[in-house]
Amino acid sequence: MSANLFEQFRTNLQVANSDAISNSYRAITKRLNKDFWDIDSEEQHCLQVGSYGRHTAIRDVSDLDMVFELPQSVYERVSKVNANGPSQLLQEVRKSLKERYPASDIRAAQQVVQVHFEKYRIEVLPAFKQADGRYRYGDANDGGSWDNYCNPRAEINALNTQNKTSNRNLKRVCKMLRAWKNKHGAPMSGMLIDTLVSRFFQENTSYNDKSYSSYPALTRDVFAFLGNLDEQDYWLAPGSRSRVQTKGKFQRKAKKAAAKCQDALDAGKDTKKVKLWKEVFGRRFPSLQTDSATKAFVEARQDTKTEQFIEDLYPVDIQYSLDIECIVAYAGNEETRYRFMESVFPWLKLGRSLTFIIVNCNVPEPYEIFWKVRNVGVVAERRNMIRGHITRDTGRRQAVETTSFGGEHFVECYVIKDGICVARDLIEVPIEIT
Repeated sequence: MSANLFEQFRTNLQVANSDAISNSYRAITKRLNKDFWDIDSEEQHCLQVGSYGRHTAIRDVSDLDMVFELPQSVYERVSKVNANGPSQLLQEVRKSLKERYPASDIRAAQQVVQVHFEKYRIEVLPAFKQADGRYRYGDANDGGSWDNYCNPRAEINALNTQNKTSNRNLKRVCKMLRAWKNKHGAPMSGMLIDTLVSRFFQENTSYNDKSYSSYPALTRDVFAFLGNLDEQDYWLAPGSRSRVQTKGKFQRKAKKAAAKCQDALDAGKDTKKVKLWKEVFGRRFPSLQTDSATKAFVEARQDTKTEQFIEDLYPVDIQYSLDIECIVAYAGNEETRYRFMESVFPWLKLGRSLTFIIVNCNVPEPYEIFWKVRNVGVVAERRNMIRGHITRDTGRRQAVETTSFGGEHFVECYVIKDGICVARDLIEVPIEIT
């Protein structure tokens, strides 16, 4: 049962719009080749990089990357500019792409030119190939500089080699971790995930010959590995040894995921196992097959639910850190801060005022904030008070609720930037049932 579910999960994570993405890559490449190389080619001088280029991207990927190699003569020209040469180069690339996409939002940003499509964006890095295989590129910050290098081909080759050695488990785990981090708001870039998974398989070679039947234990051990990592500013990427910066703490959420995976291993019933794996990985994890009558009943029940999902409203690609806290007050006086006391007070008492606030958010302005308050359970059903709509923040960066009836509830916060959910956090709010 488990093997089939995890294999279906991998299928469910496949990039759904790969044809549209490939067409965009080809169109951008063709335009730049025309303007900078005077050739008509959709493939030359382009290297697909990032998660999509490493083949570790998942469904609804929204942030794509490419390196476009420019002639050395262009570097010789722009590097002599008295003002900001890298900025001038970015503007030249932007102008070229604006000819191809006159109605699109195209921005020059620091090292790249961003081309915004309806559900994704492609960041183009104009660069100059070096004799050792690296790419040299400019940075428009602080007056401009050219002392920047990357080696994405070495990273791609290293991951491909290790993926083959690990019976293709490495890239499958990379994809599953992306589903988890997008579900739970773990602030990890795709490159950081791929780097740490590479390190896991280096240290845990016993999984190199395993198949889907071993994934319940494999996922538990991967999350435990992440949860036990020391906090540090960067790790070294496989192949290139480039620094991969961290964007926030992910260890606590990884430990919670490891515990749920262990609970799934210990669970006696398949329905309980699947429920726990869905809590870890999200809606893309498959459900158990049911007969037609049961399926019709489940679908009918779902039609009456009021819960909205951020994945249905915006692409989700968690890139930043967000932490929310709950201030619990009684009769106007602060009683506790729940997140830090949840191990002491597992169930909140009735009659409390709850104020959910943002205590940490490293998303660059501007952005939008949304909240979801979810009431579930027998009492909520009896009172017809099941909730779960996603609402825009009123500008106070907080949500206020009361513990009016018992059950297991939760509050979730989302940060939307450029039409993408880039940060999220959730607090479970169990209220005592009297």
